[in-house]
Parts: sequence; C-alpha cells; structure tokens
Amino acid sequence: MTAELCQWKGSFMSAYVDLSITPRVEAFFDSATNTISYVVQDLDSLACAVIDSVMDIDYAVGRLTQAGADRMIDYIKRHGLRLEWIIETHVHADHLSAAPYIQAKLGGEIGIGAEIITVQETFGKVFNEGTEFQRDGSQFDRLFQDGDEYSIGGLRAYVLATPGHTADCMTHIMGNAAFVGDTLFMPDGGSARADFPGGDAGVLYDSIQKILKLPDVMRLFVCHDYTQNGREIQWETSVGAEKRDNIHVGDGKTREEFVRLRTERDAQLNMPNLMIPSLQINMRAGEVPKDDDGNLMLKVPINSL
Repeated sequence: MTAELCQWKGSFMSAYVDLSITPRVEAFFDSATNTISYVVQDLDSLACAVIDSVMDIDYAVGRLTQAGADRMIDYIKRHGLRLEWIIETHVHADHLSAAPYIQAKLGGEIGIGAEIITVQETFGKVFNEGTEFQRDGSQFDRLFQDGDEYSIGGLRAYVLATPGHTADCMTHIMGNAAFVGDTLFMPDGGSARADFPGGDAGVLYDSIQKILKLPDVMRLFVCHDYTQNGREIQWETSVGAEKRDNIHVGDGKTREEFVRLRTERDAQLNMPNLMIPSLQINMRAGEVPKDDDGNLMLKVPINSL
C-alpha cells in the first residue's frame, strides 16, 4: 500500500483508490473529431474494456464507416484480449459511438450512467421521437449509479457521477487511472462546455472538485484534446497537474469564478458539427434510428437546438 493510499483511508472516496494497480491503457486518436478512445487491460488477465469508441461519418453524404473502431478491434484481437465492457462516459454530442459494432464483433456489455434516461427524455422531445423510442435506458446493458463497482477481469472499476456537461457524465476509476470523459480537458484546455440542454456550469464545477479530491498522482485520461497553441495531441494528465495548472479550475479558482468564466466562454461557442447525428445515435447506445420502412434515417430539427 502506497503512502498516498494510506492517507486516503477513511476519506469518502478511499474505496476507489488503489494506486498500486496500473492498468495498461492504449489510446486511439480520431483526428476528425479530436476524440481519444481507449482500450484498458487488466494486466493479470486478458480482459479489457473499450472506452468512448468512435464511428466515422461523412455527414455531407450520410455515409457511416468503422475505420476507427476496426483499429481498436484489430488491437484487441492481435493481443489476444477478451472484451468485457464497452463504456460510454456520457452521451457525446460531437462524435458517434461505435459500441454496437464493436459488441457485434467482440462481445462485451455496453454501459453508461443511469442519468441517460434524463438525456433521452430531453432529446426525445427535441427530435420528436415517437413512443417506440424507449426513454428508460434499456438500449444499454448496464446503467451505472454513482459509486457502482464492476470488474474487468480482476481489475476493479468504480464509477463517480460527474454531471454538468451532461446529466449522465461519469468518471471511471481503475487502479491509478481515471477516465473523465468531457468533464475535464488537459490543463491548457480547461473544461467542457455546460450549455447543452441539461448542462449546468455550477454542477460541472462541483463534479470537477470530486475528481480533484482524488490523489494528486492519479492519472487522468481525457476524451478530447484540441491541441491548444499548436502543441502535439495529449490525452494523459494528473490530478495534481489539473489542480495546479488547469486554466478554468486550477490554482484554487472559486465556484463563482468558474461559473462566470464557463458561461461567458459557452456564449462564444458554436454547436458541434456532429451534434444532430451524434445525439440521435448515441442516446440509442450507438444504434442508428430507422424510418417506418426500416431505412436508416436521421432527423434535423429546425430552430430547436
């Protein structure tokens, strides 16, 4: 047991922290959406999990392909791994999930935060979905509650609810690694926007503070990186680095300061290019909706987003 782990015994998050375990993390960068997906392996077995996979879309012509997902599948097969989980940290609004495609090839359970039902209810109205669209999260195999535990082989994983960007955002902690989705970016990138329906800058600040209460040496893996100031792509940081250097929450910034900064920043941002297809597909666990004739079909709501 490390000294830092000992210090955390008795804290409300002590059950989540075991810095002596270092899972193998392989990152896959999608340049079209600046998304980083991960394969996380339990070193004591061949079990693994996929986190935040990407399905490719040529939106101009409505064509879906799976080159990015195939790279992850090839990696898993080449290393003889057994896929047990396909994790979505939240319903992404800027890229499409490849979860059902990967599941069909390799198996595994698809998991997301239980507040997916709130997201489904919100965007079910936006896209005028009929009663055939279930708003109970049943499209997913597992709905995670705050504090839930699951296993990847012998690797114990824990789930923290970290809403604010979306209602269903979750952080997944595995040994000395935590996968924060869009809740935090690299220190020079700050944090995710909080102006989508169901988002809340104050709630996002509170969620970030939960993450920053983890040990300073905890590795944090982000879902997006936008190469601030032309630097190389990065996806791994730490709690200590975020507490010290994050431009939105570092150096002891208050909740009031963050909410003001985040609100002003969000007012300047355009909607993500792939928001319309992403929400419709991702709230269905990666399945593309169909029209009455069974054809794959997306809707474009006018003046609703």
